[in-house]
This record gives sequence, structure tokens and C-alpha cells, in this order.
Amino acid sequence: QVQLVESGGGLVQAGGSLSVSCAASGMSFSMYGMAWFRQAPGKEREFVGGISRGGGSTNYADSVKGRFTISRDNAKNTVVLQMNSLKPEDTAVYYCAAADSSIRALKGSAYDMDDWGQGTQVTVSS
Repeated sequence: QVQLVESGGGLVQAGGSLSVSCAASGMSFSMYGMAWFRQAPGKEREFVGGISRGGGSTNYADSVKGRFTISRDNAKNTVVLQMNSLKPEDTAVYYCAAADSSIRALKGSAYDMDDWGQGTQVTVSS
């Protein structure tokens, strides 16, 4: 049974940095593309970024490009979203997701993802 558990969310001031992690179990982690999505109150879930199985390819939403970085450690079954220069509009619940295809993880559609974590709250104060 695939399990994705996010951690590291919290409250940070605008302009600050925060890192959220996702620990995976019950899956051959290196065979999955991974992605981060977020959902703010009253809004649809949106793609933040994705990373290929081996970590060599990434794709980011325009709204976070240059500020957010996704990395993965296949030996530790973890994927990390490093968020810098945070803005109040980055406030959302952040979800980790897995797809058994790098292409689908990089594509940016929530419908393409196979498994989801429970989410972690990130709040950026102004």
C-alpha cells in the first residue's frame, strides 16, 4: 500500500524560506515521478512542480519558478520542496503526489497522479 507523508509545513513571514518533505513507503520509489500540488481555501488544487524518477528533470509552475526547488533522494525515499522568497499568495495546503511515469509527474495535471499524501499547511504572513 502506497503511503506518502508530508512534513515540515508551518508559519513563515513573507520573504522567508521553508522546506517541506514527503516520505514514501509501500512503493518502488525510484520508479515513480513525484510532484507537489497546493490548494488554497476556495481555490482549485494547482500544480507546483514535478520531478522525474531519477531526478534529472524538473518542471515548475510559472508562479513559483526561480523561487521553489524540488529534489529527491531515492535512497531515502524522500522528495523535498524547498521554498524561498515566500509570498502570502503561497499560503496553501501542500500535497505530495506520485505517478508511475515521469512524464505524468512533470505534466502538471492532478488527474495524472496515482497517489496522494494528506497534505501539510504552509502559511505565509505579510
